Amino acid sequence: MAKKLWGSRFSKKTSALTDRFTSSIAFDQRLAKYDILGSLAHAKMLGKQKIIPSQDAKKIIKGLNVLLKDVISGKFKFDPTAEDIHSNIQELLTKKIGSAADKLHTARSRNDQIALDVKLYLKSEAKDILDFITQLEQSILKFAKANSRVIIPGYTHLQVAQCVLLSHHLLAYIEALDRDKSRITDMIKRLDLMPLGSCALSGTGLPIDRSLVQRELGFASLTANSIDGVSDRDYIIEVLADLSILAVHLSRVAEDLILWSTKEFNFIDIDFSFCTGSSIMPHKKNPDILELIRGSVGRVQGDLSNIIMLMKGLPTSYNRDMQLDKPPLFDAIDTAKSTLEIFIALFQNIVMERQAVASRLSDEALFSVDVVEYLIKKGVSYRQAHDIVGSMVKECLDKGKRISELSDAQLKRFSPKLGPDVKQILNAWSSVSLKKSYGGTNPKLVDKQLAFWSRKLNARV
Repeated sequence: MAKKLWGSRFSKKTSALTDRFTSSIAFDQRLAKYDILGSLAHAKMLGKQKIIPSQDAKKIIKGLNVLLKDVISGKFKFDPTAEDIHSNIQELLTKKIGSAADKLHTARSRNDQIALDVKLYLKSEAKDILDFITQLEQSILKFAKANSRVIIPGYTHLQVAQCVLLSHHLLAYIEALDRDKSRITDMIKRLDLMPLGSCALSGTGLPIDRSLVQRELGFASLTANSIDGVSDRDYIIEVLADLSILAVHLSRVAEDLILWSTKEFNFIDIDFSFCTGSSIMPHKKNPDILELIRGSVGRVQGDLSNIIMLMKGLPTSYNRDMQLDKPPLFDAIDTAKSTLEIFIALFQNIVMERQAVASRLSDEALFSVDVVEYLIKKGVSYRQAHDIVGSMVKECLDKGKRISELSDAQLKRFSPKLGPDVKQILNAWSSVSLKKSYGGTNPKLVDKQLAFWSRKLNARV
């Protein structure tokens, strides 16, 4: 059992049950690197400010650097009996350099130490997630450019609606993902305040230099209130909220791809390496990876709810409940990263079923809005145009006819404004080309958007 950092007050040892129940080393060991980095900066400051002898500071720094190398190389041996990562590192440092290690904890508490560790961890992980999102955007963009002239039926209410370019639909994913990046980037700005020096809750009477530690660790600024410095967990709630929104976006993309891969849609074929089979039905090719992605949103949403429930009833300042903020945080980070990573590869292994998609574009109901706008351009009011086309579509459906099969006289029966030229717009390419408004599915507009995102994402695809 590692030596506790607080045992001098106690007249008897804690029970084994207490030790097991309160230990956090099983999950906070992933903070080892950040705990050591924070301790290195703290030790340098203590030495420079002459709060501890410079020789002791040098010994501490040398010993911590050895431990840091062990953590990075994977040689670090975590003590499963340690109370937490702080005591584990303190114990190993003492074994390496002797009594000088006892001076490392001067002018700090585990309360501000853990806040520092988590912030350092999140700054690193957030940057990794931003990079993964960018890679996914690039993967989607590459797929969009490779299929830039593929037209698919668009859907509202899961009913056939209008024609859209596939690339236009895919760019909608990129727009959503870029908002996720913006939220995470904005979260980092609020996260980027250095809490060390808050100590337990009131600061310290020793002549520390918090700004020195701040600069050493690369924080933008300092926390301005020592109570808030140890009490605040907004940054954890915020990153989980951002990841929850990201998870929703990824789940909706997964759902689109699941639908498109069904025999009923048959828009895409997903590579076998990203599917599984059935234990009873030999013919099955199931998009299980996408289903698990779709399901994982519940985990991330649950992690967010976990932290909000954890924090909602706590009095302001540090409370031991906060030890339990890390498992849901780590779970959400891991889930987001693994989902993004597999999505990046999955989009590189999708094949468009172009003939099957093309066959779905013969439904002339897809062009009903184009006919409405044709009439509007000829001076017919919107409401009247809507009624005219509605009547025409109803009759064609009832009699099993196509609009393009109607004679000139039959067209005139619905409206004198309907000429034979209306039949020229009853095709998918005309339909998408007629959309002129900014942000629409017109090929020229979409090409500009593809070029814009290529530049923004630095995607050479």
